[in-house]
Formats: sequence, C-alpha cells, structure tokens
Amino acid sequence: MAYNNQIKSIAIGSFDGIHVAHQTLIDKADALVIIERNGGYLTSGYKRSWFTSKICCFYHFDTIKGLTPEAFVQKLTTDFPKLEKIVVGYDFIFGKNRAGNTKVLQELFDGSVEVVEEVSIDGVSVHSRTIKEYLREGNIAMANKLLGRTYGIDGEVVTGQGLGKKKLVPTLNLNVKEYQLPLEGVYATQTKIDEAWLPSVSFIGHRVTTDDSFAVETHIIGKNIGGITGVVAMRFVEFIRKNKKFESLEALKAQIEDDIAKTKCIFL
Repeated sequence: MAYNNQIKSIAIGSFDGIHVAHQTLIDKADALVIIERNGGYLTSGYKRSWFTSKICCFYHFDTIKGLTPEAFVQKLTTDFPKLEKIVVGYDFIFGKNRAGNTKVLQELFDGSVEVVEEVSIDGVSVHSRTIKEYLREGNIAMANKLLGRTYGIDGEVVTGQGLGKKKLVPTLNLNVKEYQLPLEGVYATQTKIDEAWLPSVSFIGHRVTTDDSFAVETHIIGKNIGGITGVVAMRFVEFIRKNKKFESLEALKAQIEDDIAKTKCIFL
C-alpha cells in the first residue's frame, strides 16, 4: 500500500460479486478496501475491478485477522493518511474474534463513518451468501437479479473425453477454479470468443451417462470451436434442466439437441 495516496473516502468489505448492495457502498466512496479470502467466489481477486471504476485496494484476511479493532483502524489511517470517511454495511464486523462492529468503528475512527442500511430486492436481502445459495439451487434468474448483472465464470480450455465431437456435439471443456458453480445441469449461456458473446449451451456436473467425471463444458451454437485455447469466459442466462443419466449415447444426444433448440428460443 502506498502511504502517500490522496484517497479521502473508502468503502470496506469483501465485495464478492460486486452485487447490487455493494454498489450502494461503492457509490459513496473514492476507493474500495477489499478483504480477500480463499475459495468459493462469485468474483475472485482482481476480477472485482472489472465491475467498478473505483480504485481497489486489497487486504488478505489472513494478514489482518489477528488485529484488534484498534489496530485495524490504525492500519487504515496509516495506509490512507488523508482518510476522512469510511463507508460500511450495516452488518460490518471486523477485528480479532469479530470484536468490532459499526458502533465500535464510529468510536475508534476520528472521521466520518457512514453505515449503509440493508438493501433488498423482491423482499430478499442482498448478500453474497444468498446469491451463492440461489446458484446452488439453479435459480439463475434470482441470482442475476441480486447481482445486477449476468453471473459469469471463466476457465482454461482443457482436453475432454473426445466423445462430444465424435458422437454428441463439440464442446469446449473448461478447468474452472475459485468460482461458486451453480447446480449441476444444463444452462443457456453466452460464451466469449474473440471479444464477442455468443449463444451457447453449457453443462456443469458429473458425466453420469459416460465416465462420471466432473466437467464444465460449453457448446457454442453455430460456431466452429476448433483451435480455441486459453482462458474462456462464460455467463449464465437461464437454467434449462437438472443433470440426469441417460440409457444410451443416442438418448443423450437427442436430449442435447432439445437443449440446443430451447436455448435458441431463449436468444431469439
């Protein structure tokens, strides 16, 4: 952290997902102080900066978890010498053993502390954990509504079974790390190829009809995927169906063709 920065106001939080409630905090500050943890992200690490124009400063949780509330506030005022205002959510907790809350922060910090109240959509309080639960249920529509955008992941293209191209439909197989994945099943998605978001049908889950291995794979409608390598991004538009076992590859292929037809209707 550069100690000569001129930042006067910060919003503090994990900001996992940069969802609708997070945006309320972000709008009130010059920069974000992001508390980084490990695993199960909606939006991991530096990728949070893709969804905000504000400066993003990171503290890894492991490096600050032992700080008392007093020491944490001292760190903030050292790292941000011009700091005048701190913005936090109503349920903000900080310091060793979760000893600090919004009231403690107001007592310890000499400047202004703005506490943003609960943000709800359709009667649902907006939290990252709630969005993750909707994803685990396959409720993409509600997850996207709380996010305020279409949920996306990315992964490195890897070699798959080879069955798709030979006997089913060609797919890109992705090695996805860090992200919270939705319910096992088939989704209408968009996959980013050469800076264009193309309609696609994607499967997440165990290949129960073939080798039972876990896979994330996407079939891009009307696109030759030969030669595509590197990291590919994908975002979830609509849930099509749950994962299920088929008695034959022919039955699986017929279902995939139906999935593709449904997806084409979604994007018409």
